[in-house]
Amino acid sequence: MTNLIERLASIVGGRYVLRGDHADAEPYISEARGDYRSTPLAVVLPGSTDEVSGVVRACVDAGAAIVPQGGNTGLCGGAVAREGEVTVVLKRLDRVREVDTLNGTMVVEAGCILADVQSAARDAGRFFPLSLGAEGSCMIGGNLATNAGGINVLRYGNSRQQVLGLEVVLGDGRVWHGLNPLYKNNTGYDLKQLFIGAEGTLGIITAASVKIYPYPVRSRTILLGFSRLGACLELLSLAREESGDQLSSFELIPDIAMRAAAEHVEGCANPLADAHPWYILCQFATSSKVIPLDEMAEAFLERAYEAGLLSDAIVTASEAQERSLWRIREAIVAAQRMAGRSVSHDVSVPVSRVPELIERVTAALERVAPGVRPYPFGHIGDGNVHCNLLQPLDMNEASFVASKPLLRKTVYDIVLALGGSFSAEHGVGLLKRELMEAHKSPEELSLMRAVRAAIDPGGLLNPGKVV
Repeated sequence: MTNLIERLASIVGGRYVLRGDHADAEPYISEARGDYRSTPLAVVLPGSTDEVSGVVRACVDAGAAIVPQGGNTGLCGGAVAREGEVTVVLKRLDRVREVDTLNGTMVVEAGCILADVQSAARDAGRFFPLSLGAEGSCMIGGNLATNAGGINVLRYGNSRQQVLGLEVVLGDGRVWHGLNPLYKNNTGYDLKQLFIGAEGTLGIITAASVKIYPYPVRSRTILLGFSRLGACLELLSLAREESGDQLSSFELIPDIAMRAAAEHVEGCANPLADAHPWYILCQFATSSKVIPLDEMAEAFLERAYEAGLLSDAIVTASEAQERSLWRIREAIVAAQRMAGRSVSHDVSVPVSRVPELIERVTAALERVAPGVRPYPFGHIGDGNVHCNLLQPLDMNEASFVASKPLLRKTVYDIVLALGGSFSAEHGVGLLKRELMEAHKSPEELSLMRAVRAAIDPGGLLNPGKVV
């Protein structure tokens, strides 16, 4: 494979080709959680779409598999290469090519860090709504390749709802120039949707035409404390009604997570006077200066108290207060790691069945794994619950790790019985391939394999992932 490395160097420049066993390749060869690690033949950092095309052609000629990678923040091993494969890192494709405020679109390259995409939109007086915990390091190409979700899905939709067009390098090196900024284009198959969520198995996204929205200049964030889990759905319905659907986020936080954040993360004390079994963090936001957000919030809380749904609540009156509340939501993820080993599940069910999911999982764990501490949180406004489980306080780490298969089966069996998905927003990668085989219908798997074989007949694009 020496000839391949030399050819890659001739395409992108020698400084942008790293041998897989070189120390400089370290940031690209391990998955974020540390569960997957490998030594690829090489790590290549092309600087343009043409260079990505050239790299793919060179790898195809040499019979070397290609693993696309963005910010390497994925949690399922989808961007980890195996021995002999070539990791293609898109970080140098980091230009914002165009911002069109009148059309409500911007064209960004795959290596743009998500926070920079948000900033570019904001500098133009517009809003790009995709927002996740890793937004300071994840890249838009990876976000689209995994169809990332985040805190604003309730109002704006997943990543795929933000995209109007794509530029993609195909498995033979050809480039599909599909950066179409049209909102209406009813001319056959919507090809861009094949590549969004495909995790680089059908093509390498190099740029995207994405939607931007009027910037929400005013917002109110509310922290709700309540005792009955089922009340969260009634609170969601009231919040949507009273806000005229100006509700952008609706996040569930259990008391165990609130206490963990207060204990392990500085500056994250519970702002409510008393502890409550459950909390909701929600936000009303608008680009209008005349929509009465305060009256909306008051009407929502008044109805919630009258219905006996709430025990306590706090409404922010400043940006500083808002940042303080959202810091708690961000902190519960870090606090979970500090509270002990955990088993994570990124699952979704119909919104109406979220309480049932949590209650059934909690009851099942009491039977099969006494002492395991449920830590469910997340975007329940769109049915996505991070149904995580903490190590029992009296169990050693080795025993807990050994119990993982049983814990996962317990959760996934309940999720699927409720008509849910075993991957809501984190993708499939390596981690969940067996679940695809076990739980997707034969018809679905057959269709996906047929699409993959048609678009990448050589099977060199991210082999071993998804299907």
